[in-house]
Amino acid sequence: MAAAILARLIILLSFSAAPALADSLGIEWSGGETTVFQSGQNAFSLPLANIRPLTRREHVVGNSFFNRNWVVASGSPKARDGLGPLFNAHSCSACHLHDGRGKAPLAGGPATSLLFRLSLPGDTHNGAPHPHPTLGTQLSNHAIPGLKPEGRVEIDYEPVAGQFADQTPFELRKPVYKLILSHPYSTDTNSILLGPRLAPPVFGLGLLEAIPEAAINRFADPNDVNQDGISGRINRVWNHEKGVYQIGRFGWKANQPKLRQQIAAAFFHDIGITSSIVTGESLSEGPSIELASLPHGGTPEISDRIFQRVLRYQQTLAPPARRDWNQPNVRQGERFFRSARCDRCHLPELKTGRHPDLAELSFQTIRPFTDLLIHDLGPGLSDGRPDFQASGSEWRTAPLWGIGLTAAVNRNEFYLHDGRARTLSEAILWHGGEARFSRETYRNATQAERQDLIAFLKSL
Repeated sequence: MAAAILARLIILLSFSAAPALADSLGIEWSGGETTVFQSGQNAFSLPLANIRPLTRREHVVGNSFFNRNWVVASGSPKARDGLGPLFNAHSCSACHLHDGRGKAPLAGGPATSLLFRLSLPGDTHNGAPHPHPTLGTQLSNHAIPGLKPEGRVEIDYEPVAGQFADQTPFELRKPVYKLILSHPYSTDTNSILLGPRLAPPVFGLGLLEAIPEAAINRFADPNDVNQDGISGRINRVWNHEKGVYQIGRFGWKANQPKLRQQIAAAFFHDIGITSSIVTGESLSEGPSIELASLPHGGTPEISDRIFQRVLRYQQTLAPPARRDWNQPNVRQGERFFRSARCDRCHLPELKTGRHPDLAELSFQTIRPFTDLLIHDLGPGLSDGRPDFQASGSEWRTAPLWGIGLTAAVNRNEFYLHDGRARTLSEAILWHGGEARFSRETYRNATQAERQDLIAFLKSL
């Protein structure tokens, strides 16, 4: 008993001193005390380094429901049934392999971890994208037995040639999408706004959720008051549970305010699983089928208890530490990163506030390289599909932590919201709009400077 009391006292003391300890850690500690030092295939799949025993148990259970397949209702594992009736994947990990990013399909190949958001011009009463009356807000390319998927998207790539200032050529690829609908979902596709979305990494989300709103407000400069050509904006989005507008933090366009809502929406749209947050069914109005005749996994299909464990799992996936951060070429690349103004959007350092549920996430100095704001990246990256206050060409600054481990974790290197970029260099060269200065600084740099910048990014 005395040993147990002493252990709890040590834990409490360690968290009470967290602000001072977190501030003393070096730049390699990407997630403060939560950082894990792992660079292999499981680098994105480890719990917070400072995780408490109770939280770890919740993490382990959530991990199971994140990684294992959901099945059609009436299957034997009752806790995991309710798949569909329309869906994109059987599990969360089918798209977020090893908790990392998805893989963009080859030309003509199937899109497994690249999904497509749909909407019509205009918005709803709360500012959300206007759903298509038949297809809803996401194309489902799979269905349970007895139903047909809504359709598929054929993908091709057009080459875009260019060259650096030193005459070194490069080639980008521009995706071209063709929406093909199945009977009985066939409808005019000319007015449909199509938004491709590659599955992003899911580690470090709890830390990003713990960034105080006041800090995000300070980062914003929608009118470019400092005249640096960068005008990051907050995307204010609708919180369905609370019935209020809040700062968007998650998703490629920062269209989700809380991790709870992000996960509930993913369960519903991606797997067809209802929750107490997102109810109804993922069945379109197209087919004349009675919902009562379809297999059903209960109401809701994922219980609040299991949902909470999945939430804990995603809140407590740790960021990996930086590697080679003290190498001369990496340090030179970091100086170039700053001189090219990349750090104006990809902020090198943030601090979390007090997390209401998880002391492990509180008062951490973290280095995710994001400002959580939306920025206009120009027509080259526009999908033409607004999402709340984000225009078609505005995107949330993607966090860069762990980006150098993409190949090790996911065995691919596809970047940006649709995976068009096959290298970090291509991703930089697609940047326009507010990032045009950064792109042109990179394009006009020497080969050595470009290599140093890539070395820096791969150290993150």
